[in-house]
Amino acid sequence: VQLQACGGGSVQAGGSLRLSCAISGLAFSHYPMAWFRQAAWPEREFVASIKWNDGRTDYADSVKGRFAISRDNAKNAMYLQMNSLKPEDTAVYYCAGRSMSISSRTPEDYTFWGQGTLVTVSS
Repeated sequence: VQLQACGGGSVQAGGSLRLSCAISGLAFSHYPMAWFRQAAWPEREFVASIKWNDGRTDYADSVKGRFAISRDNAKNAMYLQMNSLKPEDTAVYYCAGRSMSISSRTPEDYTFWGQGTLVTVSS
């Protein structure tokens, strides 16, 4: 199983970025996927999740209304569209997959992780 995140970069506050997560080696047809971020070790913060089968989404309050999670079943990929970025959004962003059908905001509940992509937002 391999998750590969990309799309990070440096932007000014108010700008946008789109992260992508390519998924291989596992069919996530019934399982939730999520984005987490880590600004300071060891805490990994929940950002958003999506259930693969019905597309149901969940967002952290800090990103609600600014970020949008989506998936493309045909491409086996997940995305995070980030708009109105703020300096406090600066972090390494990880995509993760869970091997159970119930969504979760807890990083320990996710089995599969990508390598992370850095997002830097300057003021």
